[in-house]
Amino acid sequence: MRTELLLGGQWVSKEERLPVVYPYTGEKVAEVSKADEQDVYKAIELAKEGFEEISSLTPYERYQILMKASQILSARAEEFAKTLVLEVGKTIREARTEVQRAIQTLIFSAEEAKRIGGEVIPIDAHPNGKGKVGFYMREPVGIVSAITPFNFPLNLSMHKVAPALACGNAVILKPSERTPLTPLMLGEVLLEAGLPPKALSILPGYGDVGKAMTTHPDVRVVSFTGSRKIGEIITRQAGIKKVVLELGSNSAIVLHKDGDLKKAVQKTVLGGYAIAGQVCISVQRVFVHEDLFEEYLKELEEAVSRLKVGDPMQEETDVGPMIALSEVQRVQEWIDEALQEGARLITGGVSCGDKVSSVLSPTIVSLVPTNVRLFREEAFAPVVVVNPYRDVEEAIRMVNDSEYGLQVGVFTRDINVAWEFIRKVKAGGVLINEGPNFRADHMPYGGVKYSGIGREGPRFAVEDYTEIKMVIFDLT
Repeated sequence: MRTELLLGGQWVSKEERLPVVYPYTGEKVAEVSKADEQDVYKAIELAKEGFEEISSLTPYERYQILMKASQILSARAEEFAKTLVLEVGKTIREARTEVQRAIQTLIFSAEEAKRIGGEVIPIDAHPNGKGKVGFYMREPVGIVSAITPFNFPLNLSMHKVAPALACGNAVILKPSERTPLTPLMLGEVLLEAGLPPKALSILPGYGDVGKAMTTHPDVRVVSFTGSRKIGEIITRQAGIKKVVLELGSNSAIVLHKDGDLKKAVQKTVLGGYAIAGQVCISVQRVFVHEDLFEEYLKELEEAVSRLKVGDPMQEETDVGPMIALSEVQRVQEWIDEALQEGARLITGGVSCGDKVSSVLSPTIVSLVPTNVRLFREEAFAPVVVVNPYRDVEEAIRMVNDSEYGLQVGVFTRDINVAWEFIRKVKAGGVLINEGPNFRADHMPYGGVKYSGIGREGPRFAVEDYTEIKMVIFDLT
């Protein structure tokens, strides 16, 4: 298990250390070197050299490096999965899924390295363009600063690092201070695969490191996944550079009167309680047509009661701990506020014992007023809100009654109803007869409103990690 930070391809041990705590037991499982601002400045100077090296590689050579990295990661998949359980607290089955997704993200990024091209522009379509031909091509931006959250430390790091490297950029990554282990292991994999060492730094640390990474004038792109609060700070302080933000949501499911109730229940459970609800596209709000409301609530409660909660290393566990006890306490305050305002607790809402106090029992709350935090904010917890609606227009209004807009799932058999949601819902993704938590790692993924700016997915990330260079020949 790597505990040094990675500075321009070199492993560096620092006196100051960051503790890594297993959320299930509260036990410290590791300490890693803590970076500071000076490390960022050194990393940027090294990245300038690393950029020259990686950008001089052919697209095929970058493809080979990333493909080899995917093979190394595949060989170490179980090691990565168990480390994810220890630092995040997700179940071992969820951790294995994240590793397999990260492998696919690597492969998709490798393939994109060979596809970065351009387009012929018909200059003579303009009155002044006679005798001229033109085209544009894409070039790497230079240095990319990437900041990732705790919930998917491997795959979300991969979504930033791998496409940026595929384009020929140097990357500086700051993982969450809570979950630095698998990102550091990722650095080890990429170096073993033949990446030019100076093209990658991984700097675990706090906000001072993030600020230095995002404000430095030599950084050309900042890619951040995390809270809206930090995203707003970054946009204000970044300066003149590209900023890509994925800031979460309070995603919704809509079950219309002609929708598949059993499938909607299944997708609510899968989307609402995976990773203890700590997913930006986690199902948080469910709007059910009044004709199905009581039946849906009954079936959902029964399904949730069958979930096995507890030790995330056990194969049969469905729901593990939240990242920290403080997060459990925060969500319990939100639940209490909703109940005081007239909401109804169907099940859950309590910590599961002393030893596993960071485990919040899977919770359902119904008839939640729209003014409370449990409805309006991102809960990031194993809590699902269920409210009824009368018609399609009301359901659309309820979905859009949010400052977020990442993804929404709609269950209906009527193509016209589906199309109404597609046209009128303000979100980055509308999924018909699927939960909003579905994501294929090569699709354009991102949101509108306060859910962020830009899109992830290797092909689409290439647009952010490259600049267009226009070329014109005068042939007269």
